Amino acid sequence: MALNNSLRSCASILSKTGQLFISSKLEREFHSTGVKRMGGHGHDEPFYLHAKHMYNLDRMSNQKLKMTLGVWSAVAIGVIVPVYAVVFQQKKTASG
Repeated sequence: MALNNSLRSCASILSKTGQLFISSKLEREFHSTGVKRMGGHGHDEPFYLHAKHMYNLDRMSNQKLKMTLGVWSAVAIGVIVPVYAVVFQQKKTASG
């Protein structure tokens, strides 16, 4: 009888601690890591690939040519893609 009672008490203690353990593990939390900052590594030269002056357009070689080609390419894509989509859709509805 004493063994039976001790087994019951051990089982109840284990179940309570197990519930506490499980409930503490199932809590949702926001967690974020700190921001990693680069500093003191000597990579802040003005011509380094990832420097803060990386996108200075005034230092670009052949700036007029590259910017003109970039702008006209964007305009051409912005015009050609919708025109092609309309023509393609009209072909689909005409054949069906």
